[in-house]
Amino acid sequence: MADFIFRALLAGLMVALIAGPLGCFVVWRRMSYFGDTLAHSALLGVALGLLTDISLELTVIIACLGLAFLLVFLENRRELSTDTLLGILAHSALALGLVLISFTDSQVNLVAYLFGDLLTVSAENLWWIAGTLAVVTLMVIMNWNRLLTITLHEELAQVEGLDVVRVRLLLMVLIALIVAVSMKVVGVLLITSLLIIPPSCARFFARTPESMAIIASLVGSAAVCMGLSASWLWDTPTGPSIVLSASLLFIASRLLKNSAPG
Repeated sequence: MADFIFRALLAGLMVALIAGPLGCFVVWRRMSYFGDTLAHSALLGVALGLLTDISLELTVIIACLGLAFLLVFLENRRELSTDTLLGILAHSALALGLVLISFTDSQVNLVAYLFGDLLTVSAENLWWIAGTLAVVTLMVIMNWNRLLTITLHEELAQVEGLDVVRVRLLLMVLIALIVAVSMKVVGVLLITSLLIIPPSCARFFARTPESMAIIASLVGSAAVCMGLSASWLWDTPTGPSIVLSASLLFIASRLLKNSAPG
């Protein structure tokens, strides 16, 4: 197997494995628009990296985390609804990123950032992805019950003494980190689909939250393998191929569920 294919496969599988459990919380809490907002801020991170000549991986993570903290701060002021805030932040971050990129001397391939460029993943990219996902995975495992509690019944969790704001912020930070490292895999415009489609497939068959998280990881991994294979065989763009594969798996899972007895 060619080195670049192996790196692409490894990066895609690492992202898919942790995107599955986190994507479940995105689906349960109906946070898909939040994922889109973070994805737009990733392009702002790219622009900041190009302007300051700092590692793009680092500036993308900083931009996504900064937007997550800003959203929590604005939400607590309760002056505007969350969906309105998300709309403002998403389009502002995207517009600012595009304007800043116009001031750079670099010949930027925006298509690669918008739709991913998995086949160009380097060894350095792999280390960034692996390190970030190791932290995210550890935090998800350590805080699974807390995250699940505020998802099932936020008011009850607060009555029981759980710091709901802090746990909610933790969830946003973890999603921000996933979005930041996923940009190379599927691109800014398609990141949220990797968080939503696999858990949506798993929802048809899972009986417990834990089983849904596991099935979502497996579906995401299958989509990565299918998308990479399609890209290799038919020279299609890798990121969109992965998302399309996930969509096909969703359709198949829906048909399978409808045809099952009972």
